[in-house]
Amino acid sequence: MNSAMVKSNARKSKASRFAKTFVIRFAFYFLLCALSFIFLYPFISMIVKSLMTEDDLVNITVKWLPSRATWSNYSIAFRRMGFRRYVWNNVLVCAVGTLGHVISCALTGYAFARYRFRLKNILFVVVILMMIVPVQVIIFPLYKQYSDWKWLNTFMPLLVPTFFGFGLNGGFFIFLFRQFFMGLPYEMEEAARVDGCGPLRTYARIMLPMAQAPMLVCCVLSMVWHWNDYFEPTIYMSGKPDYRMLPSVLPSLYDLLNKENHTMIQVNELEGIIFNEAMLMAATFLCIIPIMIAYLILQRRFMEGVERSGLTGM
Repeated sequence: MNSAMVKSNARKSKASRFAKTFVIRFAFYFLLCALSFIFLYPFISMIVKSLMTEDDLVNITVKWLPSRATWSNYSIAFRRMGFRRYVWNNVLVCAVGTLGHVISCALTGYAFARYRFRLKNILFVVVILMMIVPVQVIIFPLYKQYSDWKWLNTFMPLLVPTFFGFGLNGGFFIFLFRQFFMGLPYEMEEAARVDGCGPLRTYARIMLPMAQAPMLVCCVLSMVWHWNDYFEPTIYMSGKPDYRMLPSVLPSLYDLLNKENHTMIQVNELEGIIFNEAMLMAATFLCIIPIMIAYLILQRRFMEGVERSGLTGM
């Protein structure tokens, strides 16, 4: 009798734990799916609308699935935004800017982490301020400075500062490398000095090869931020349409949409067809395709780099 009661109580306890675990997991995954949908909704909506026809855009019954996929929206958007013309500007700025950030920020972060020098703490406060203060706050003195140097309407304001640890979010990358190098043991540098290595050789031959994780994080983030940057290129290169970046082209397409698509009647003389919202969504998706492909390729190593670089410990 007692044995049967013990077994019955054990089964009830096991069923209770299973039910409790199931409810907790269900609530967790439901919340996770809900939050994921909130973040993915604009992206999904953009892709769906980019495949719609003009009739689908005005049909209130068409919401998630177009009546038929219209891939011609992408070819029209490709031509209308001059994708082939402006994508090379993005590639140039991303490649050179990322290279500048890796070279300068790694060296600066190493100096902050491993050496003692005068005004070190004050200079590091300046680095922190670079992370905190947005570029919009100091854009007027920067614009005046670059204007005096005759750098406006060129790529110089976007590229040269990256080789001096400044540029787009340069302070964050310096902080990233500093945190990584501070976690390395000093015995490696001492052994290198015993073997006759100088400071630069120790850094280049021993310390820098060990910093592959933060270098990868720096490369990916710098590439993404340079590719998506809209504010600074618009300010510094407003007088040279040929130097525009892809994000700077989208507002002109939006203006075209306001002029032609409000009534859905006027015809664009350049293309011979109506420019509608679906084509604008297609142009927006074209802008993010290259950087999205690069991220998908580097995603696994990027996440590993985030874990190893100490970024999660911020």
